[in-house]
Amino acid sequence: MSDRYDVCIVGAGISGLNALFVASQYLARDQRVILVDRRPRAGGMWLDTYDYVRLHQPHPMFTAGDIAWRLDAKREYLANKQEVAQHLRHCLEGIKAGIRVTELFGYEFESAEETAGTVRITCRSAESGPVDFAADRLIKAFGQEVEKNAPLELSSPRARSISPDEFDVRGSEIRGSDAPVWIVGGGKTGMDTAHTLLTEQPGREVNLVAGPGTIFINRDQMFPNGVGRWYRGELMSSVFQEMGRRFDGTNEADVLEWFRDNYGVSVTPETGNFMGAILSETEKATISGGLNRIVMDRLDDVADRNGGSEVVCRSGATMPFEPGSWVVNCTGSLMRGEHSYEPYVSTGGRVLSIQNRSMTIPFPAAGNAAYFLTHLLFLGRLTNLPLYAMDLEELRRKAPQYVMAAAFVPLQIYNLSLIAEALPSRQFMKVVSHNGLDLDRWFPLPRRLRAQAGFMLSHKREREHHRRSLDRVAERFGVHCGPVVGAGHA
Repeated sequence: MSDRYDVCIVGAGISGLNALFVASQYLARDQRVILVDRRPRAGGMWLDTYDYVRLHQPHPMFTAGDIAWRLDAKREYLANKQEVAQHLRHCLEGIKAGIRVTELFGYEFESAEETAGTVRITCRSAESGPVDFAADRLIKAFGQEVEKNAPLELSSPRARSISPDEFDVRGSEIRGSDAPVWIVGGGKTGMDTAHTLLTEQPGREVNLVAGPGTIFINRDQMFPNGVGRWYRGELMSSVFQEMGRRFDGTNEADVLEWFRDNYGVSVTPETGNFMGAILSETEKATISGGLNRIVMDRLDDVADRNGGSEVVCRSGATMPFEPGSWVVNCTGSLMRGEHSYEPYVSTGGRVLSIQNRSMTIPFPAAGNAAYFLTHLLFLGRLTNLPLYAMDLEELRRKAPQYVMAAAFVPLQIYNLSLIAEALPSRQFMKVVSHNGLDLDRWFPLPRRLRAQAGFMLSHKREREHHRRSLDRVAERFGVHCGPVVGAGHA
């Protein structure tokens, strides 16, 4: 351990590793980075999540910077938990070949104090106690702060309440039972769980309590295979630009309906949520064809009444519940809990913070924000560029069904427009070209260049429209959405 580092990065998941990749492009070989994470190794949420999770998108577009996968699989392959975690460790090893990285795993970030010319940082291990050191820059790459799901607390002892994060639905215990399964949650975790159960245990009674329902991005349209990449499908950036043009800050339901009709897919008859998850037509058919019942409501409880048991929904509706049935908590793991507000950049400009209370570039992962903002940090543009930052955690509480349409799309386009104008065009295109999280990379270079040219030609004249849309969202829902006060921002 040294007492002084050039950069400290907290978090070794997709956000932290993208920040580390970018930092490695600016640092000399003799400069030093310290990488801190509470987990025992790099990997972030992929070390904690349920065992049968799969990537949403084809695996090549989930990486640090533009580091290529070593996985011997087709481009469209959806990597599993172990493969993703292994690739992220590969990314770390590749970056370490170019710069000096000290790893401090098993330590929680505790505090940081920014003074003239430095940031003093304290981390703590349960076994070893506190460690103090200084860094010229601190990047707190907390990202989405995905939390594990606990089993739901239910009144009836006749319900077997479990969580995918703590109980594998493919295991012998659930296979040895022929009792029905109730999946609670219609998002990505719910779809993964339903698909796993229905393909590995055909004929099983599986029910879905889907809340308001979820719109998924249609994988077949967005990621066509083979030569179809040259002429079929739509680049995600082009679709998002059109969403941004249609959204005026008040018409999120209309925009979501347009997206659902043109680029979406859903298992449920009604759709209210859209968080950017991806599903194929084949997966939809398997799930839709296998589910016994879809309940468009929220689960409040499983209770024993009048000698029997029943599912109790938030609307007041009830349904019979067979004693011994399994209840799987697949409710959302993104933007949960309450965290203190923190601007994405400190007043002194030495601390960059990637988290949901002050998000700037939210899609496709918080790694995208870490990638672009770390570039701005090293280029000296982070404190004087008036990026809009939105409190997604607060918006999620007040208007959960509108987060994507009302925040993700115009927020991302507006801020990328500011970055494109702030950097010389050649430098901006170089930054974009090394962003491995860009889902447009699925398509051949000519199609990508055409989409990039369209953005460069239109982003300035459309920027004011996006700004007005974001201002209306902030006013309607009473959430912070605008430039950070201080640090050179008005």
